[in-house]
Amino acid sequence: MMNTKQLITRREFLKLAGVTAASAALSACGTSLANPTARTANPVQLVYRDWRTDWFAPMAQQMLEEFHATHPNIRVYYNLDPESNEFDEKSLADLQSGTAPDVFQGCCSFLPIWAQKGYLLDLRPYVQADLDRATIEDWDPVQYKSFFTRDGRQYALPKYHGALALYYNKNLFDQAYVDYASDSWNHDDYLYAMKLLIRTPNQENPLGVWGSMTDITWERLQVHVNAWGGHFVNPNDPTKSSMADPAALQAFEWIRARMWDDKVMATVLDVQNKGTQEAFIAGQLAMVEDGSWALKNILANAKFRVGLAAFPAGPVRRATLATTDGFGIYAGTKHPEAAWELLKFLISKEYGRAMARAQFLQPARSSLVDEWVQYVRTEFPNKATDLNIAAFADGQRQGYSVIGEEFANQADAQRLANAAWQQIFTLGQSPVDTIKDLSRQIEESQKGFG
Repeated sequence: MMNTKQLITRREFLKLAGVTAASAALSACGTSLANPTARTANPVQLVYRDWRTDWFAPMAQQMLEEFHATHPNIRVYYNLDPESNEFDEKSLADLQSGTAPDVFQGCCSFLPIWAQKGYLLDLRPYVQADLDRATIEDWDPVQYKSFFTRDGRQYALPKYHGALALYYNKNLFDQAYVDYASDSWNHDDYLYAMKLLIRTPNQENPLGVWGSMTDITWERLQVHVNAWGGHFVNPNDPTKSSMADPAALQAFEWIRARMWDDKVMATVLDVQNKGTQEAFIAGQLAMVEDGSWALKNILANAKFRVGLAAFPAGPVRRATLATTDGFGIYAGTKHPEAAWELLKFLISKEYGRAMARAQFLQPARSSLVDEWVQYVRTEFPNKATDLNIAAFADGQRQGYSVIGEEFANQADAQRLANAAWQQIFTLGQSPVDTIKDLSRQIEESQKGFG
């Protein structure tokens, strides 16, 4: 049971973290420390903010007791992330007002946005002083390098290594006499299977069955574009868009056509606004593009036999997502040395194992992958006996993982893209050619950010 004494209210959080001016927070970005690993002489209090999911807080609380035992001069108070529907807004507001936690998690596009705005401490002197080469090489180099800004500042370290793969419902494959998905599949194989697996609504299944589904989000769409040989962002200039290049447009059209021409890939409206995991578990999808972070929920709740395969290869290359979930330190923290001690604990093998055991989070360290696979098989001996769990680590081990590409002004690029994609993919009301206009709008929004 969670120790509620360590979960603090926002009012208590502000007292502990201190209300510092936004200007002071930004000026702290340039602070250098003579000895970043020095042990804090006086007791300090830190606020650590992370996921608010039911399983994470108790796990974190238990692990923090171990940290306190070895760091008696540091007291860490666990603070829950804001609710998902207001996470971006509230997190940014805390950073802007100087009331952010000392150490926190972040991912996707918002973590680099915070870094671009100067709210995260540069970790380079700490890493150089305390982390050996073996530790750094244990992380996926693609994921590790994602935590650097264009000008070389290092703003985070890996939390876990989420990766995309293809989940499939073996029962539906058997009923349709379709061969199971395999690691050798390309997008043509994927489409062929979708067409064979769709089922119109009937008395037994009034909602019908869709061939597959993907989230219409930045990284999920980008993986497809990368597989066509394209990019969102010009690799040589973060102010230039590559979304209107032929390869990118072909990939976008492939996804749109599956949703609105062939009607084999579900939109969120087709599954009554369910998320990908929920729709798959409900039996509405024969396949789903989802991550290793969904594994425990799917195995625990699916009433059918689950299969896994590597993400299908595109016409040009194979690509899968390496998530950019990481831990960072607030640039305005009053206790950077103590915060670094905590961050080192959060990236340790022990903390990685704890997350892997509790919710099957795929470890960021490749040396822990085999242990992670065993945790899954031990908890679900029947469902996971022949499950291809290693499909999630294939991109990490074979070197074809990609990370979310970021513009110099990612916040405005994200906002513009989301609005366009809703019209094209979710509502089916605009053609893919409108991405040409989107690309120009994004480039316009980058002026002054080069």
